[in-house]
This record gives sequence, C-alpha cells and structure tokens, in this order.
Amino acid sequence: MEKWQVMEQSAIIETLGVRPDFDAMHEIKKRIAFLKSYLVESRQTAYVLGISGGVDSLTAGLLAQRAARELRKEGRDATFIAVRLPYGVQADEHDATAAIGPDRVLTVDIKPAADSLMAAVVAGGIDPLLRHHFILGNVKARQRMVAQYAIAGTASGIVIGTDHAAEALMGFYTKFGDGAADVLPLAGLNKRRVRAVAAALGAPDHLVWKVPTADLESDAPLRPDEDVYGVTYDQIDDFLEGRPIAPEAAERILSAYRSSAHKRALPVPAG
Repeated sequence: MEKWQVMEQSAIIETLGVRPDFDAMHEIKKRIAFLKSYLVESRQTAYVLGISGGVDSLTAGLLAQRAARELRKEGRDATFIAVRLPYGVQADEHDATAAIGPDRVLTVDIKPAADSLMAAVVAGGIDPLLRHHFILGNVKARQRMVAQYAIAGTASGIVIGTDHAAEALMGFYTKFGDGAADVLPLAGLNKRRVRAVAAALGAPDHLVWKVPTADLESDAPLRPDEDVYGVTYDQIDDFLEGRPIAPEAAERILSAYRSSAHKRALPVPAG
C-alpha cells in the first residue's frame, strides 16, 4: 500500500470504530448489554429484525434473542420479533429462520407494494428500462424497512439494523432502506468478526460461512457481494484491521468509501 493509502486507512478505521483487539465473547456481552439498555431507556418492549438468511441478520437475531430472554428474566417485558420479508418467494427461505429462536415470526411479502410503486413511478414519467433492476432493488430494500417500522409501531418496538463496518466501508446498503434502523448491534465489526461472533453464539457452520449476497437485483439473483465489490471480504477485513493489502485493492476500497460518503451522513441542513 502507498503511504497516503495507509494514512486514509487509519482514519477510516477510527471513523468506523473498528478496534485493534477482538474477543468474540466480550463482544457478545457488550452488544447484548447495549441492546438491553437501549430497549429499557427507550421505554419500548420489542426488538424487530428483518431476517434474510445471511450471517448478518443471523448474528443480530441471536443477539436480540439473548437480550430479550435476559430482560424477561429480570422481570421486564421484552419480545423478539423476526420478520421474513420475501419478494414473492425467497430463494433461501429456510435459512432465514434457521438457528434463530424468535418469540414471533411474521411474514410480509413486499412484492405487491414494490411492484405497485415501480409501476406508479413509471406511469409518472421515468424511463421504465433505465436502471430498472437497480432501482427496483432499492425499492425492495426501502419497502422492507417500511414494513419493519409498521410492525414496530404496533408492537412498541425498535428496529434492529444489520449494518457492520465492512458494509459501511463499501457503502453496500440502501440509503433509508436496510441502512435505516434504530440500533446497529454489529457496528464496528468487520465480516470476519461478525462470523466469529455468530460462531461463538452457536450458529451452524454452513450459515456462518454462507456466501454473502444482498439478493436485490432481479436480473442477478443471489449475486455474491464480492462480485459487486471487485474485492474479497478477506481484503476488506484486512484493510479494516490495519493490515496491508495490494495497492489496487486498497484503491478500489477507498474509492467505494469516498463515493458512498453521502450514505453515512445525516441529512444536510441548509445554512
């Protein structure tokens, strides 16, 4: 890596809160305590989490499950609601609920709402072929978050997001879609560490090491995240742990980080 890349790498690591040390059991205790205290302080009684079948929602779900159970043992009202949010049929439907023990599982098919909105937008005058699958993918992500907040509103709940440092670094989420949430219990963890936390929580290996995919674009179902990135999660994780990587990989990561800055920022006020 070039000297300027190393300097920018260090600044990003600090900004995204990736610690130099890591112990899975310590992280589990800390993040469960965070979820518990937030629910109590917000005077809400439920965790709401969209489950996709990937290791990120699996890990967040296992943390929420433990937090809810601990709160109930302490005499508090706490429920963990897992929400399946298929677009018609979910390709990895079984994986969505495998290894998670939520108190309730709800299913909301977002296809009618997403398709209806896209049809209305096309009727409003946009080119129906212009980036259609990409735009529809973002609509899907935002409809999923709308559904989760609707459920949270009826259940006195908070919405759990699954964003972590690797996705934040690459800007690999939909603004106001899966990037919208009340709490982010995986923040500051890279993918490698998310997997380590999942394994320590007892998740089965085939889910811990499942190929990550956002599965948003209908013309490329289950496309691996790494194909989109152009770099591997190992390279992203090494970058976030302050290790040297090939300069060309570092530049691709840095370019993705710079171009996605608007996703990590709050709405900008005038003045």
